[in-house]
Amino acid sequence: MKELIAKDLLKIKAVFLSPDKPFTWASGIKSPIYCDNRLTLTAPEVRLDVEKSLAEVVKTHYPDAQVLMGTSTAGIAHAAITAHLLDMPMGYVRSGAKDHGRQNQIEGKLEKGDKVVVIEDLISTGGSVIEVVEALRSAGAEVLGIASIFTYGMKKGLERLEEANVKNISLTDFDTIVEVAAKENYIKEEDKERLIKFRNNPSDESWIKA
Repeated sequence: MKELIAKDLLKIKAVFLSPDKPFTWASGIKSPIYCDNRLTLTAPEVRLDVEKSLAEVVKTHYPDAQVLMGTSTAGIAHAAITAHLLDMPMGYVRSGAKDHGRQNQIEGKLEKGDKVVVIEDLISTGGSVIEVVEALRSAGAEVLGIASIFTYGMKKGLERLEEANVKNISLTDFDTIVEVAAKENYIKEEDKERLIKFRNNPSDESWIKA
């Protein structure tokens, strides 16, 4: 699964590697990778691979799940399609409560004690998805874990998830993307070490000059 999804994401440039011309994230960090999993929604074959794989993750790793909750906004469509495949209820969680109407942060029916799986497109440092988990827990849900499309596997993100006692299963990850990208000639073999160096410590820009 990891290699299949990695090939899919690279093929449609949902994940784009550019070690020689790094991107700049909003945080100011220079990055050799850019990820936009929204592109999977406009590529039907890839979209089907992604949603079927997310459904399989839910069935295999979270068999007691009763509700899927997407992260706003990127996880909403994936949660909806996956829920449709599994014939399950779904909803989504806003980054904050609305300032009008019923002032909901959680959209969709959710009962106290419901067993929930969060559907997320991308995990880097883990901060935003943990906020979603905490909102669901505050509403009385039992969060079984996260099913995500891609994770960087950064130390900070892994530590945050562990501290919050949150399980995450990703369809693919940074290391798999790097291996597949080298095999498929998206990057040079010698670039692999530089990319892993970035993943190990994104704030250390020495990989750029390597």
